[in-house]
Amino acid sequence: MSVKKRDPYEVLGVSRSATKDEIKKAFRKQAIKYHPDKNPDKREWSEEKFKEVAEAYEVLNDDQKRQLYDRFGWDGVRRSGFSGFGNVDISDIFSHLGDIFGGSGGGGGGFDDLFGDVFSFGGGRRGRQQRARGGDIRYDVEITLEEAFNGKKTEIKVPKHVKCKTCDGSGAESPSDINTCSACGGSGQRQNVRSTPFGQMINVTTCSRCQGIGKVISKQCKECKGAGRIKRTQKLSIDIPAGAESGNRLRVQGAGAAGPQGAPPGDLYIVINVKDHPIFERHDSHLVCEKTITFSQAVLGDKIEIETLDGLTKLTIPSGTKSGTIFRLRGKGMPRVHSYDRGDLLCKVEIQVPKKLSKEQKEALAHLNELGL
Repeated sequence: MSVKKRDPYEVLGVSRSATKDEIKKAFRKQAIKYHPDKNPDKREWSEEKFKEVAEAYEVLNDDQKRQLYDRFGWDGVRRSGFSGFGNVDISDIFSHLGDIFGGSGGGGGGFDDLFGDVFSFGGGRRGRQQRARGGDIRYDVEITLEEAFNGKKTEIKVPKHVKCKTCDGSGAESPSDINTCSACGGSGQRQNVRSTPFGQMINVTTCSRCQGIGKVISKQCKECKGAGRIKRTQKLSIDIPAGAESGNRLRVQGAGAAGPQGAPPGDLYIVINVKDHPIFERHDSHLVCEKTITFSQAVLGDKIEIETLDGLTKLTIPSGTKSGTIFRLRGKGMPRVHSYDRGDLLCKVEIQVPKKLSKEQKEALAHLNELGL
């Protein structure tokens, strides 16, 4: 007994008047939702759901099949020769849909464009790989708050793989020792032809002999042993911008590890760590500090000097200031990266209570107490 198929419009969640563009968008949404890579714990279930979504798209995207379905339902579609995806391997569905969407090399709108940002598709059309680039490198730099305030130009020493100068990164002792891979003919790819219900499907994978490079080396460079790169410590000059915060990353493109056998290098990521400061506490671009004042300064008011990263500045304490009052000094905080703006300095004043008093001070305070102060 055959299982009744669902309405393809219902499967994709579109109206019967949906355009091809709306159908394609709906298919992408549903296919991502049910793709096996998204549901590793329910792979069998997700494969069946994915097949159902792909089948619905196959019908509604084809004008003839859609017309037959609209008039006669699934029986009409079957009469056109479409048998569905029930027993078809999911990798064949990817290949088939790749042909519908134009594959990976046919400009915009290809199947790889449709899903390339989400899935890798194992060894299907995504097997057409570029040469492996070098690895990215992380390098941590610790700076003071003053250096973060002013910005800093510094030199760092990064241990990494660099291109071998002896062979210029080729990995071969001489250019004549570099030969075209006989297994793939220099393409870096191997093709596997399979028969499916849709005809012959071609799976393209990376050549295992040359690792996708398309070349093999008969005699290796003695310096790098055929790797095309060697381990060295490289000096680099970097500019840390004013306003840098802990966790900020500076990317230096192409300054990472050299790729194997002349492949392009990776990138260098410099991670900033700003040390704690004895006076200031940082909150984004704002700075917070504390200042102790005397009881008489709080009662009578005063002008006091406080420290900023610019130097000393004056702060007016109004008469009757309470302990814990916070004063905002606008524009006296940290600069914002790549901006002329600056944060504020928040100064919290605390009234100092002396632990030891002289006889005269005690008498003065007693007199103030008698006066109700």
